[in-house]
Amino acid sequence: MKTDSPVFHYRPAKGWINDPNGLVQFAGYYHIFYQHAPHYETPWHESMHWGHARTKDFITFEELPPALFPDRDYDRDGCWSGTAIVKDDVLYLFYACVRDGKQTVGVAYSSDGIHFEKYAGNPVIDSYPPDGSPDFRDPAVCFADGKYWCVMASGSREKNTANLLLYESGDLFHWNYKGVMREWKNAKFAECPSFLQSGGGYLLAASVCREDGHSFSLSAGTFENGLFVTEYESEVDKGPDRYAGQVFRDELGRAILISWVPGWNYAGYGPKDIGCMSLPCEITYENGRLRAFPVGEVRHLLTGGDPALTLTSDGFRIKREGRADVVYKGEIKSLDCLRDAYILEVFINGGEEVYTALL
Repeated sequence: MKTDSPVFHYRPAKGWINDPNGLVQFAGYYHIFYQHAPHYETPWHESMHWGHARTKDFITFEELPPALFPDRDYDRDGCWSGTAIVKDDVLYLFYACVRDGKQTVGVAYSSDGIHFEKYAGNPVIDSYPPDGSPDFRDPAVCFADGKYWCVMASGSREKNTANLLLYESGDLFHWNYKGVMREWKNAKFAECPSFLQSGGGYLLAASVCREDGHSFSLSAGTFENGLFVTEYESEVDKGPDRYAGQVFRDELGRAILISWVPGWNYAGYGPKDIGCMSLPCEITYENGRLRAFPVGEVRHLLTGGDPALTLTSDGFRIKREGRADVVYKGEIKSLDCLRDAYILEVFINGGEEVYTALL
């Protein structure tokens, strides 16, 4: 059993942690919300909450009380994943509400970024449209092209596609359905989308769930008339020990990705559940390529290698305890690593590909 604990990868002092939610910069801090069971180290023993932490440098984190509790009839089975947006110096959290298996959308707001009040008119989206399915979750809200948009993750069982569904609003409380924004064939449903303007274009991210597993899709493209047109798509974040990445834009204009490093398959390898947040990575799209590379605040932690990583004639191999090695094959022009206790994150060729492994 491993006894060392991560230092630079956030996790709460107690309780289960999974998907990052509501990543946002507000009132002088970067806020990280996340799926949380505050009283248990494994999920499903209590309805999901939103945990909460904040940081100014992505090195030192302050854990705050949970931001959202399942304390209303419409969210009594959990406050599930979503996003955050700032409007008129107020922080709004959009989240998936679950009651008796039905998934709707709720909103809560705060003027101080710590204490949140749920909107009296919740749920603001109370059912899925014909293009969707009961898998209808994870609202991604942003301001772009002069309007507020909400992207919902869903799927079409008839078409066997993962769908992202688009809504439009003028005030964040009343939403009109616009149609299917993006779809992936031969898939069950999508999860945890992100949508934002970045540079002169747009970024769209989602976890795409298929019968044989899942993948993280990150796309750069254009957005017009309610449709996202992909110029370049990449699975930059290839794991294997990452999931549910969320991208947000900070006040410097950076598009920052944080993912969940899951602990669900690793019982017995850590003193408790070892789920945590990944390093924050800046997403760039240059010369027709997407890259994810650690933000400047943490780059001093990078090294050129690690004892668990061995270079091979055609790539590298990462040795893991009690689990299959991680094998990469491809050209290596540059290699950057960050080791934090039993977590190793590897960035190839300036972040063109990323691998995260629990050792």
